[in-house]
Amino acid sequence: MELQDLILIAATYLGLLSLCKALINFLIWVWAMFFRPSKNLKEYGSWAMITGSTDGIGKALAFELGSKGLNLLLVGRSPSKLEATSKEIHQKYGGKVETKSIVIDFAKSSGEEICKMIEGGIRGLDVGVLINNAGMAYPHVMYFHEVGLEMMESLVKVNIDGATWVTRAVLPGMLKKKKGAILNIGSASSMASYPLGVVYGATKAYLAMFSRCIGLEYRQQGIDIQCQIPLYVATKMIRGLKASRILVPSPEKYSKASLRWIGYEHICIPYWIHSVQWFVMHGLPEALLDWCIFEYSLSVRKRILNKMKRVKQ
Repeated sequence: MELQDLILIAATYLGLLSLCKALINFLIWVWAMFFRPSKNLKEYGSWAMITGSTDGIGKALAFELGSKGLNLLLVGRSPSKLEATSKEIHQKYGGKVETKSIVIDFAKSSGEEICKMIEGGIRGLDVGVLINNAGMAYPHVMYFHEVGLEMMESLVKVNIDGATWVTRAVLPGMLKKKKGAILNIGSASSMASYPLGVVYGATKAYLAMFSRCIGLEYRQQGIDIQCQIPLYVATKMIRGLKASRILVPSPEKYSKASLRWIGYEHICIPYWIHSVQWFVMHGLPEALLDWCIFEYSLSVRKRILNKMKRVKQ
């Protein structure tokens, strides 16, 4: 057999292996996205705690968890919003779901204060699921030097300190019973460049790394820790985007997909069209992807600045 034939055979086998690998990965994706059974969240414990639970994804997750029969510990900074959300939950589920509230402003609280308030709030409760959803973003896209000092500090305290210290307060109880699930809501901004939103993207990257590492630390203790990566969801944080049937899900649609993934991979993109979008983006050359994101951010900035000028006039 000549060298040319050997090279052709080797190339054919490599191509076949590559095709088989791609097919297997696709089948695994289809299974996980549409057919894999969700975990019984009540097996982790009878209570679920959600931070940032009065708006957007957090509120939708609270209602979805309530539909699973879990009691809800709602965490937020506004007493009136927490009370209103609790009333809505009771109206929908009646006496089937019990609710409690903890009022905390992560931007104005130290780590020690957060720990003490959470420890006091969960005392005597079987908290099996923790969802760190509270988050803060820029009011609009801006260059790093334009971010005010107070805003920069608040971004770090809410997005990083809040999730870290709440996890620190809840974890001992889960370790004691050797079971629990912790879900940190990340962002696609942590998986690619995020110009004109640098601090926000960096704080979300921390959550992804935090989740991956702490998940490895406590996997053997029966505690499932995960970071979910949503792309655009129609919330107040993403101004100007309305929910669509596919590309931009409502918080309610996203929350249904979100709960199906709790207890599985450390890092995941639970909504199927987001996963497809990321696959396409990830297939682009890095330089091209960076250019596209930057140009899009600049166009959004220009549109916002023009709108602000019109308002002033």
